[in-house]
Amino acid sequence: MGEGKITSAARSERSLIPLSNAPDPSGPEFDPFQAARQLRTAVWIFDIDNSCILHANESACKLWQADNEDLLCARDLSEGMSSTVAARLKQYQIDFEERNSVFNELWTLYPNGEPETAMVVFSGFRLPDGRMAMRCEATGSVDDLPENLRSAEALLHTDVMIMLFDLDGPALYMNPAARKATPRSLDSFAEIFTDHADFVALEKMLEQHGEHRCVALVETATEPHWYDISAKRCSDAVTGSPAVLVTAIDVSELKNARDQAHYLAERDQLTGCFNRSFVQSRLEALEAKNTSTTYALLYLDVDRFKQINDRFGHEMGDAVLKELVSRFDAELSEDDTLARMGGDEFVILIKNASQESDLIEKIERLRLAINKPMVYDAILLNVTISIGVALIEPNDQTVMDAIQRADIALYASKQRGRNRFLFFDSEMGAEASERNQLEVELMRALEKREFVLYFQPRYDLRSNQVVSAEALVRWRHPVRGLVMPGKFIPICEETGIIEELGQFVLEEGCNQAIEWHRRGLDIGLSINVSPRQFSGDKLMETLRAFSQRPDFPNGYVELEITETALIGDLEMIAQKLRAITDLGFRIAIDDFGTGYSNLSYITRFPLNCLKIDKSFVDQLPDTIPIIQLILTMAAQIGVTTVAEGVETAEQIEQLAVSGCEQVQGYYFTKPVPLEAFEETTRRLNENGFSIDAGDAPEAHRIPARATR
Repeated sequence: MGEGKITSAARSERSLIPLSNAPDPSGPEFDPFQAARQLRTAVWIFDIDNSCILHANESACKLWQADNEDLLCARDLSEGMSSTVAARLKQYQIDFEERNSVFNELWTLYPNGEPETAMVVFSGFRLPDGRMAMRCEATGSVDDLPENLRSAEALLHTDVMIMLFDLDGPALYMNPAARKATPRSLDSFAEIFTDHADFVALEKMLEQHGEHRCVALVETATEPHWYDISAKRCSDAVTGSPAVLVTAIDVSELKNARDQAHYLAERDQLTGCFNRSFVQSRLEALEAKNTSTTYALLYLDVDRFKQINDRFGHEMGDAVLKELVSRFDAELSEDDTLARMGGDEFVILIKNASQESDLIEKIERLRLAINKPMVYDAILLNVTISIGVALIEPNDQTVMDAIQRADIALYASKQRGRNRFLFFDSEMGAEASERNQLEVELMRALEKREFVLYFQPRYDLRSNQVVSAEALVRWRHPVRGLVMPGKFIPICEETGIIEELGQFVLEEGCNQAIEWHRRGLDIGLSINVSPRQFSGDKLMETLRAFSQRPDFPNGYVELEITETALIGDLEMIAQKLRAITDLGFRIAIDDFGTGYSNLSYITRFPLNCLKIDKSFVDQLPDTIPIIQLILTMAAQIGVTTVAEGVETAEQIEQLAVSGCEQVQGYYFTKPVPLEAFEETTRRLNENGFSIDAGDAPEAHRIPARATR
């Protein structure tokens, strides 16, 4: 209707005489508008569907500034009509159809672009074709203040729902936004709430304070939406009876965004389970609650997960983690909580864990569920997990320490062979405390250079001479004395200190090799390189610097690399190894035969030596076929073989007969400090047996048939 705008803050609805009682529009003499033409008030029939006036009396033509009815009816009133007004008129049409409603409202019309304000009564009018049109009667013009007209206009166009309810009854007023949003006429304020408990809480606050604000889920014509609702007790301006004035703003998008942010804050994005932050808040809540229930906290991770990532890629690793979560969920109850702490580490909080036998059975089911083979992209994987368990007893005051206790138990589980679970005990705690203390002291030891190199000779069975030595690190602790690597190397690997320690060993070893060469000693030196050190950038920088020294002995320094360091991009690793050998260094594979199933690297990498792992030597003669296989392979590609961990003459004889070239171990001597190494080497070359009866088994001369 051009621009029509509500300028009254109230709306009345009353029933008309039912349209069914009106004269029959199909009658031959029926003129539905004849009586209206005689009225002095402006009356017109508006076709809502087509946005035009169908009939208008003389007064209506004057109001609309039209010379006659035909010219007025020819106007297209959709031009300039706002979407809000169009939606409002459609809602009128529905109300006329369903409830025979009448609306008495203040509207602003725009005949020929000039505003004209009038109080208009709107009612339904059935057209001959059965469609519902609108009968409009202007009961009089209004000379209102501009601010009142503008505020009424705001009521029409705002998206905020504004409603006035009888305190114990139906809606007295609903602005267009409210009328559009609500699915039906409301008999009470309570009907807008999806959850009746929200209304009860609001009603209680209104009784106590006269007003209240809340965010609640509200029924709408489409689906429930979240609204920020403000309600105040007041009086109806028409009747003076108690009422409630309600304003409601749709905050669904904001609420959903906040809920999503909250979800992401508590959830792991890869697996969808809870994250570290949620577990910590959950434990804090238990501690604050001082729970009387026994819980079990399981800390677990995937055994050798890094190898899965290195061999098959991170996509495969991610798939394994998702499958783990799926299998965990199948075994856990609704009371249990699963969270990913990061990487391949998970925490499970099990409620009602007072029965130890039931708990053990549940943990074993979890472990066995994971042990079932996984297939991804036609690759079969056998995955195992290690688990540490800490109990949270009723009224435990150290709930937040449970993660640390379970982590300690997990560490012990891995140390004892993996693929198992262990419960935390006080002995583990003492070991962990010592380990933590060692970690602190290790950092200081690096700064104060408390580490030294010991050397173990490598004996050649053909020449019966010491031809090389392996540099092994020891820690001269100011209080503990000499600390063996088994105590501190695992800690260094866990904390990353191994890179700094490896750098120290590399520099000290290269300097010692240069010194021996300067003094004319014809002896090589093997230096261990950790996987982390091998993948770092500093290794090549250091090797290049030493190789450029004029006194560097080309071919005398050998880098021992474990098979696990060779997992990954084989071509890239091969290029790096070739670059190392081009600098004048030799390459040895340490602990050969225990770590890498793909032996294709044997021919692709520039290797000089294979060191047979001690575990094969320990099991002689049962492992002779395996050792002979390694020796044959080494002979075919032209590399030296060294057997590690030799302790008896029988082992040396079996190795020599099998064709092994070099050996090292306690049979000859334990690793010795630098100041004793040259004398040890001299005696071994002269006697061929161990000279340190206190540190090694009783001296044995190598049998004549074992030397060649």
